[in-house]
Amino acid sequence: MVAEGFEPSPQELVITLLGSYAHPRETRRIWSGGLVALLAELGFSDGAARIALARLARRDLLARHREGRHVHYSLTARTVALLADGDRRIFSLGRRERPAGTWTVLWQNIPENRRPARERLVRRLRFLGFGPYTDGTWIAPHDREAEVLALLAELDVTEHAGLFLGRPSAGLDVRRFAGRAWDLDELSARYDTFVEEYGGYAPGELGDPEAFEVRTRLVHTFRAFPALDPELPADLVPAPRCRAAAVELFHDLYTTLAPAAQRHFDKAVDP
Repeated sequence: MVAEGFEPSPQELVITLLGSYAHPRETRRIWSGGLVALLAELGFSDGAARIALARLARRDLLARHREGRHVHYSLTARTVALLADGDRRIFSLGRRERPAGTWTVLWQNIPENRRPARERLVRRLRFLGFGPYTDGTWIAPHDREAEVLALLAELDVTEHAGLFLGRPSAGLDVRRFAGRAWDLDELSARYDTFVEEYGGYAPGELGDPEAFEVRTRLVHTFRAFPALDPELPADLVPAPRCRAAAVELFHDLYTTLAPAAQRHFDKAVDP
């Protein structure tokens, strides 16, 4: 049974599924009928699932292949690269102390006729740990110069942006300052909820379908945290109360549920 409150879009969930279970990412082709069946288990109609697959293909996030009577999908090079970036953020989140140091400030004024590039920039900035301080101004509590310069070049918007590096002044109330860019109370509450929701599972007691459903929800829920948690330096702002417990729980369940969940995925998508 899908948990109440688990409401990703079908397109988001397809990317979560393929990022978690399609190995090797660069070459594996996945039967569309199996993906539709798995999405049905997670609460989506056949129609919604097929529309999601078609839209992802139009966005160049999936490649479509016809093999006899069956249609298969594979990840594009762009998606493989995005997933690799996501893995680095997801699996490093909360795993090491980040001391106070250089902050990054980005100013952008991308024109309306480049709106798709602006929207992609915003999504990627959030995943890099940036928060919006004012309209067009984003901050991150770490040195993100290399990543941002590469992102601006990739989107061809360098001429519409400015980048600054610096440190907060000694007398600044950093938590209050950061609270304008990130909802720190909501972030703490989300970590609490994550631990409450996933802390009661005993992996050895779950069958393959249940392990697949729980692990998929786990990954999809946890992958939101890098876009919400700036990982503020602990010597300036205390970490969210349950972050460490949530991180350990994620890594434990992600690993222990993997064999059973992978079996269920493979059985569905290999006709």
